[in-house]
Amino acid sequence: MDNIIVIAVLALGGLGLIAAVVLFFIASKFRVFEDPKIDEVEEALPSANCGGCGYPGCRAFAEATVKSAKENKSIEGLNCPVGGNDVMQTVGNILGLAVDATDPMIAVVRCNGSFAHTPAKVKYEGATSCAFAHALYGGEGGCQYGCLGLGDCVAACNFDAIHMNPETGLPEVNDKCTACNACVIACPRDIIELRKRGPKDKRIFVSCVNMEKGAAAKKNCEVACIGCSLCQKACAFDAITITNFLAYIDFNKCTLCRKCVEVCPTNAIHEINFKPRKPKPESAPEKTVVRKSETVEKEAVPAKEQIEKGDTKAPDATTEVKEDIKVTKE
Repeated sequence: MDNIIVIAVLALGGLGLIAAVVLFFIASKFRVFEDPKIDEVEEALPSANCGGCGYPGCRAFAEATVKSAKENKSIEGLNCPVGGNDVMQTVGNILGLAVDATDPMIAVVRCNGSFAHTPAKVKYEGATSCAFAHALYGGEGGCQYGCLGLGDCVAACNFDAIHMNPETGLPEVNDKCTACNACVIACPRDIIELRKRGPKDKRIFVSCVNMEKGAAAKKNCEVACIGCSLCQKACAFDAITITNFLAYIDFNKCTLCRKCVEVCPTNAIHEINFKPRKPKPESAPEKTVVRKSETVEKEAVPAKEQIEKGDTKAPDATTEVKEDIKVTKE
């Protein structure tokens, strides 16, 4: 009995030893070497795991930057929008590469179809999801391109940078925005866009994505872009294009001159963080100037005749002229 137990223990021990040796050689053969710089880059990142860089998380982005640095000697095209230029400079220092600074971006809502501008024609009752509602109908105001106002963009934001305005029914972006692109992806109507913050946070953009003809767009929303091309003609920098009855301002070409805003007949172009415009002065009415010399010249003759005849009851105008004559004689 004791011999059987000993033999069993030795057999099991031998099998375990053989399995351990085999696993050791397999692990050595297929071992994956991981660059320690990946851990350093990941530590330098903000750990937001938002996906704004185009990768599923900060770890995947760190792996991509290290790989690109090895193979291409550059990390051009790779950017962490949450960390910004400071974080990317740190990543560049870790990898021994120079990193070009990028312009900070911010999300903008390209729809101004508020409750006031787009009165409701139908009432939606269903799941509070823009993606769900988008598959069912065009919208309460009738614009099949406008904001549905159910807040999918708000739910997707991890930085408390976007909220629904209860008075307008539209989302509003604040300064906490990191341009992570989450709200852009979440919006089924594609009305949210990442644009340059601009100098002193000044921005100009067309707050509409309606591609219907002017009459149809105007019918559903009084501030819709009607594709009139007045803004395009007013722009001297070739920054505005008209496609499918919709104007678009290229933020790389726009100089923020505001001329397009002045000529837009529907107020579809928004200007953010600009000083209020000064009211134009009203033109003064033209004054008719009557020269006294002309009046004297016309009335002096009859007034003088009346005086010579001894008529003391001359009219007022004549009397005034009479005095003028006396002064002249003196």
